[in-house]
Amino acid sequence: MNKRITEAFAHGKAFIPFITCGDPSLEVTEQLVYALEEAGADLIELGIPFSDPTAEGPVIQAANVRALAGGVTTDKIFEMVEKIRKRTAIPMVFMTYANVVFSYGTERFVKKAADIGMDGLILPDVPFEEKEEFDSVCRAHGLGLISLIAPTSHERIARIAREAEGFVYCVSSLGVTGMRSSITTDIGAMVKLVKAEKDIPCAVGFGISTPEQAKKMADQSDGAIVGSAIVKLCGQYGKDCVPYVAAYVKEMKDALR
Repeated sequence: MNKRITEAFAHGKAFIPFITCGDPSLEVTEQLVYALEEAGADLIELGIPFSDPTAEGPVIQAANVRALAGGVTTDKIFEMVEKIRKRTAIPMVFMTYANVVFSYGTERFVKKAADIGMDGLILPDVPFEEKEEFDSVCRAHGLGLISLIAPTSHERIARIAREAEGFVYCVSSLGVTGMRSSITTDIGAMVKLVKAEKDIPCAVGFGISTPEQAKKMADQSDGAIVGSAIVKLCGQYGKDCVPYVAAYVKEMKDALR
């Protein structure tokens, strides 16, 4: 179990922001990481852009397009993380797609990510039944491969929980990422199924955009994950987005305290 990920959940409810690397630029992404930590983030998800991000709604899709158009590559993201790690030890995980890891070389990608100080990896397009080829490599290098469970996982939840690493990402709503006016899934029931199998933190993502939603989800789990609402601010304010994102994250974290 990755120690830093465990620590992210050790001080009450965790707030986990997601940002797309390179949107609007890698320089701004680096500054965002420091600002997110200062605003109260407990763990940060760094999205590595991909041309066909199937789990993403229009907001994060557009951010992927902007980042790739700006010339972002996996190697440039690795270089940025090396810089970030000189200044902060905040837990960080990559979120990307199997293709990105494959094309880089799974062993090479995972080893590099672990060497530069990343703590985990989320691959939303890899089903539990097909995770072994990534999981074994991640375990060898001490990188937590984060498992996702969805409202439709039902009888698979126990199996997924048994093998889970780091934390379990509970997908609150069916469909793609994006802001939703209400979340009706029984998150508490999903979390209970996980905890019955393994004492591992559960954080809820997909659809959370307001402090009220974040609090409601965190009340039933160990933390809240927010992506689209933050990425939307990055798209709206471009290179000037850092203070806006920081203020939003502080408000969200305060709601969980």
